[in-house]
Amino acid sequence: MNSVLRVGIVAALLVPAVAFAGDKSKKKKTVPAVFGTARYVYVQAEAGDAYKPDLMPEDRQAIGDVEDALRKWNRYIITTRPEDAELIFYVRKGRLASGKVGGTVGTPGRAGQGPFPGQPRTGGIGGGVMAGGEAGPPDDLLEVRMRNTGGEVGGPIWLRSQPDGLNAPGVPLLANLKTAVEKDYPQ
Repeated sequence: MNSVLRVGIVAALLVPAVAFAGDKSKKKKTVPAVFGTARYVYVQAEAGDAYKPDLMPEDRQAIGDVEDALRKWNRYIITTRPEDAELIFYVRKGRLASGKVGGTVGTPGRAGQGPFPGQPRTGGIGGGVMAGGEAGPPDDLLEVRMRNTGGEVGGPIWLRSQPDGLNAPGVPLLANLKTAVEKDYPQ
């Protein structure tokens, strides 16, 4: 009878320990499951893609640096069209304020006459000046959004900012995401 009681006590102590050990596999994930299942990604700036003519040079560089870091990671395939991506990475280099100034050059001539005799005028006479500006947070930003089943891009599923967080070669913001994804969804 004593041995039956001992076995019962040992079993009563072991069952919670085994159950607790099983809970380790069900730990809370730090990034959404789509990071573990997605294959195709697209990278662009908050203001548009790398081919947008008036995109800030710093943002264009950040797109290239994030794409390079994603290629080295070798977990996702970078698409050339956002509609083909499951995840869209948005980047923005930190800047308190920035400005752009540009100009246009026109051709002299009379109204209705082009720069050469007999050629019709195709543009305006004279030139012009363009100016623009932008203000924002001083820290670099990396935001990831998911494309839903209807093809629309939803709200951010991962968002972080830090000073110089998009600087190559390390791209610290992407390195932070990589650490979280690899921990939660190892390949």
